[in-house]
Amino acid sequence: MERIWKDQLYLEFARIGKCLSSPKRLELLDMLSQGPKSVEQLAKITGMSVANVSQHLQTLHESRLVRSQKQGNFVIYGIAEISVADFLVSLHRLSEKQLVEVQKLKSEILLNHVTMEPIALEELLERMDRGEVLLLDVRPEDEYATGHISGAISLPMEELEKHLASLPVDKEIVAYCRGPYCLMSAQAVEILKSKGIKASRLEEGVHEWKRYVGHSNM
Repeated sequence: MERIWKDQLYLEFARIGKCLSSPKRLELLDMLSQGPKSVEQLAKITGMSVANVSQHLQTLHESRLVRSQKQGNFVIYGIAEISVADFLVSLHRLSEKQLVEVQKLKSEILLNHVTMEPIALEELLERMDRGEVLLLDVRPEDEYATGHISGAISLPMEELEKHLASLPVDKEIVAYCRGPYCLMSAQAVEILKSKGIKASRLEEGVHEWKRYVGHSNM
């Protein structure tokens, strides 16, 4: 009886593993962890067709990793619960630690944008407390509204150059986006530096910040 119980248990665990075996479904989960999105939005972000996105979302929905609701003519998807985002952060960290290919890819793509060391989250929070830096969230406004690092202001990437004159000149600007594998913050720092503004990139995103703050308060 115990053997049957264990076989059934691990069969259910394997459902999640099978669902996550697709790189496209992992990317969709990453995007949804930033905030709810329509099928059409996800198709535009990922470069997939609406039909393919819908099919992948159905698989994720069957494994209860995402939820959906109707808003007018659109179906809006989001992660089922915050533990899904926590799992993704753990998966990213484990993959980068264990797979040299992930480390190489990350280094190569960042070298094409900003050759600099990112500011550490702990240092950033200390300097924000002292009023030395301004933290910019360069994700879309809807993602900022869903959740953001405390003290950050929203300045979406596509609006950055229009608002450069409004940024303070007596503080260092730190930009962040969707986490370690998002390049919007690197592109933002390049723009800021090209205009003579002192700027740095925060590698972590909202979910990494939440985990850091949660561990610090334990």
